[in-house]
Amino acid sequence: MMNNASMELNNVGGSKSSVYLVISFKRLCMSTVCLPLFSLVFCFVTAYIFQQDDIHETHCKVYNVLPSISAITGVSPQRYLWRISIALHIGPRLVIAGVYHSYYYKILKTLEDVPSRIMGCRLLNLCYWLNIAEVAALSGVTYISNRENYPVHEKIFIVFMFSSLSYMLTSVRLGRLVTPNAQSLQYKQALFVTSVISTVGLIIFFLKHRLLCHDLAFSWFSLCEYVIASANMGFHFTVILDFPKEQLVVGHGLPATKVD
Repeated sequence: MMNNASMELNNVGGSKSSVYLVISFKRLCMSTVCLPLFSLVFCFVTAYIFQQDDIHETHCKVYNVLPSISAITGVSPQRYLWRISIALHIGPRLVIAGVYHSYYYKILKTLEDVPSRIMGCRLLNLCYWLNIAEVAALSGVTYISNRENYPVHEKIFIVFMFSSLSYMLTSVRLGRLVTPNAQSLQYKQALFVTSVISTVGLIIFFLKHRLLCHDLAFSWFSLCEYVIASANMGFHFTVILDFPKEQLVVGHGLPATKVD
């Protein structure tokens, strides 16, 4: 995955460049997605075994069998593992967002159809900032737990859901315009539809729980939440299909690459 040895490369002009670090972009992306996934599974298993009373407590005090993500990542010591994993997750996510922006922009510059190029640039900018907003909201719901400040946590969760679904939709539309034959596009479309359906279910069961206090309503809400989280991770995991052989390089004296 990494090569820490300094390598000497000759540029076209004859001067030398030093490469200090080469990272497989595919492996970096895989690690970025798998880190919160494994942490979530660990939090679920350990909290379900050792802290059932804490994670099954609900607003209506009704029967519940499946805890929410906020519940299993809000108890101690699981919350510390979850927060560390998200802290390590955020940095690479910002790098990936920048790489996607540069990648699509270079393709858009080659389009001869002016209206398509203009529309593509608008979608690209919107897609980039929605991705950044999703990462920021993920940080918010992670570090402001429902146990510490539920009203704020709830509002940031709504922002996360909105930015996540909007990013997925914009990304799919951009992919149809710029890379309609990409293998990742069909997976993104399926995962977006899954997220939309699960979000509808999540809203319905949340209202049933908060307003009607139905038994197991919160469990169904939690199930929808896990499906949404899985679909979201799967959507971002498709980056390995778009960049299967690329490498992230850190060096000195390399030819400058403009990131628009």
